[in-house]
Amino acid sequence: MGAVPASLSAVHASCVVLGEDGILIRGPAGSGKSTLVRDLMQIGAISGVFVALVGDDRVSLTPRNGRLVAAPHPALAGLLEIRGLGLQAVDATVPSAVLRLIVDLAEAAPRMPEDGEETIRLREVVLPRMILSPDPGRAGTVLWRWRRLHVMVIAD
Repeated sequence: MGAVPASLSAVHASCVVLGEDGILIRGPAGSGKSTLVRDLMQIGAISGVFVALVGDDRVSLTPRNGRLVAAPHPALAGLLEIRGLGLQAVDATVPSAVLRLIVDLAEAAPRMPEDGEETIRLREVVLPRMILSPDPGRAGTVLWRWRRLHVMVIAD
């Protein structure tokens, strides 16, 4: 089986790696994907968690051995959009990451997720999912959920 052409695998999203886990951040234009990436990189530096940019705005997704691997779009590799400043080079980057969590940005997050909302099937891979509203503390919420995923994996 050959590689999936980038035009078929690219999604409008951003991606960071926390520890060794890819976090895909999706949402409409202007929803704060790049801001959340920047906030996660800052909170990672403060809390001692490795955080690096995989890609901003457009990310290629490739299924591999039952996992989904994210990589930056070649035209945007190593760049992060900062509102008012445009595209800026980022030192902390990685070439790819295995996705472990999907974060969907929405105008309002459900108070109590309905059945089926806590996971999502993306390119035939089922992943944990969280929906976040525009909240200044959402980077901390993502970090908390990421840590909870590791507690669940260790307990299994």
